[in-house]
Amino acid sequence: MKAELAQQRSLLELAELDAELARLAHRAAHLPEQQSYDTALADHREAADRLAALAIALEDVDAEVTRFESEIDGVRQREDRDRKLLDSGTVNPKQLEELQHELETLERRQSSLEDSLLEVMEHLEQLAGDKTGQVAKLEALQADLTTAGHNRDEALEEIEKQRGQRAAQRNAVAAGLDSALVQLYERQRATSGVGAARLLGRRCGACRIELDRGELARISAAAEDEVIRCPECQAILLRLGGA
Repeated sequence: MKAELAQQRSLLELAELDAELARLAHRAAHLPEQQSYDTALADHREAADRLAALAIALEDVDAEVTRFESEIDGVRQREDRDRKLLDSGTVNPKQLEELQHELETLERRQSSLEDSLLEVMEHLEQLAGDKTGQVAKLEALQADLTTAGHNRDEALEEIEKQRGQRAAQRNAVAAGLDSALVQLYERQRATSGVGAARLLGRRCGACRIELDRGELARISAAAEDEVIRCPECQAILLRLGGA
């Protein structure tokens, strides 16, 4: 296949544009801003889960408070009833002894319940404080997440802008190339990822392998418009010197 030097120069430009497009695609797929967003999102989700767990714990402890208060109220009502019986003077000695024993038991029970209620209420207060702190933390993490998302979107927008510009340049360059040369280039690019590269001294610019003297002699002997392929990777070798 033949290709004028102008065509070869345009093909090199096409290859360089494709390389830049590949770098932009790689950058978009490995964006530091995306990693920062993912970290912020994970932290936000963890904090939200913690807040949800605190809310459930608060409900459970609040239910305990209600239960203890109900039990204490029941014990007090029983005490009031027993004291009224004692004060009525209508009970016999045996009933009196039983009522006094029951009152002592109720007093111990009330004291125990009140101690337990105090502990639960202290726990409730601690959980309420933890929840307040967690809400503030979640709000701060939400702000971080919003900022990280904005930074990621800006970075992606800039990459897409550059990709659009390079794609337009590529289309313009490809349109000016011989169709057979473009087809050969595209087939090779689909095979190895690099369709064409400059010959850099004795080294292929695509696979970076140094060519032996025999290959270099063959290449040197070929006409300047002859399309040369790398014997190792089959990429089109462009003999453009310092062009």
